Amino acid sequence: MRVALQVRAARPAAEQFSRRLADELEAAGVEVSTEPGVAPDLVVAVGGDGTMLAAIQDALRWDVPVVGFNLGTLGFLTAAEPGDLTTVVRRLVEGDYEVDERMTVTAAVGGKSAHGVNDVVVEKVDSTRLVSLSVVIDGIEFTTYRADGLIIATPTGSTAYAFSAGGPIVDPDVEALVLTPVASHALFDRSIVLPADSRIDVTVATDRAVRVNVDKSDLGEIGDGDTVEIRAGGRPARFVSFGGSPFPRLVREKFGLS
Repeated sequence: MRVALQVRAARPAAEQFSRRLADELEAAGVEVSTEPGVAPDLVVAVGGDGTMLAAIQDALRWDVPVVGFNLGTLGFLTAAEPGDLTTVVRRLVEGDYEVDERMTVTAAVGGKSAHGVNDVVVEKVDSTRLVSLSVVIDGIEFTTYRADGLIIATPTGSTAYAFSAGGPIVDPDVEALVLTPVASHALFDRSIVLPADSRIDVTVATDRAVRVNVDKSDLGEIGDGDTVEIRAGGRPARFVSFGGSPFPRLVREKFGLS
């Protein structure tokens, strides 16, 4: 069994924990690699949700599962805490885990495309000026938003940027795309939840440039008349699960609800 480690750089706690993790994995007969070109059987992330997003990109490229140890704040994407180290290593080696599939999202613009598990964000470049973004859904003209930007999130991404912009939290077992405007200057500023097979075209309807990001990775800038095409990804991301909390309980725990 070969494992690829993705570690939060420049965080001493993550680096120290990753050394402990690597030692326990190797003691259990697992080959541990930090080289990006070596295809593993599993990707393990050490850090927060940002580290997990990077690890998911590797897992998608190699079509393998991913599991994360939470050394961040919320850790919605991670499955284990540092105190679970020995138990998790044992269960990984013994194959005592499940793999949950979650839908992904893809964006294509100007001959380039990118895939993610959280969201596609189309946002203004100039922080002082709004942009106009025209939205077409499945070939039907929907509306034009004057806003700071638009977020098109998966259910997994509904607890990230889309949530902070006022969007709904969606259970990952539901397959959907959630379109949420950011600081919309319009009467209609609510999110809209769409079927997973929807195609969303966002066209810049202003002379102000916008930036397209997929899971925080920059896909590039586009200008007046340019369109980004957004739809569900071609294959799911695969997350290792140890039979943890049901989603409502997870939301309760992460947000400290009472």
